[in-house]
This record gives sequence, structure tokens and C-alpha cells, in this order.
Amino acid sequence: MAGVLNQPPVEQLLARSPNRSRYTLVAMAAKRARQLLEGAPPLVSVDSTKPVTIALHEISQGRLVCEVPRVGGIK
Repeated sequence: MAGVLNQPPVEQLLARSPNRSRYTLVAMAAKRARQLLEGAPPLVSVDSTKPVTIALHEISQGRLVCEVPRVGGIK
């Protein structure tokens, strides 16, 4: 089936995302893919030239870390 993500596994990617959030995972991958398109060097070696695939491999290998800012609450 085309278009199915099986490498790296989604469960492994979610483990690298704060609160195991799919939204955060997608935001991380999209931001990194844009950086790669703009010329940033890949942080891992993979057999793909697609920026989203490279970004997902970087996340799964722990080369990218998402920092969630602390919010002070509503006053």
C-alpha cells in the first residue's frame, strides 16, 4: 500500500514527542522539512532525498528534540 509510513515506526516517533502528541510530531517534522528544503544539512544518513522522510528519521534517532515552553497560566 503506497503512502503508508512503516519506517521509522509511528510508535517510535511518538515516543520522541512530548506527551506522545501526534500534533507536536507533525509540527516538528514539518518545521525540520522546511529547514532541509532551505538548505540545512541532514543530521542522519538515509536512502531518501525527501525532506519529510529525512526529518522523521532524524526525530526517530533522537537527533531532534522538541522543547515545550512553560506557560505561566492564565491571570
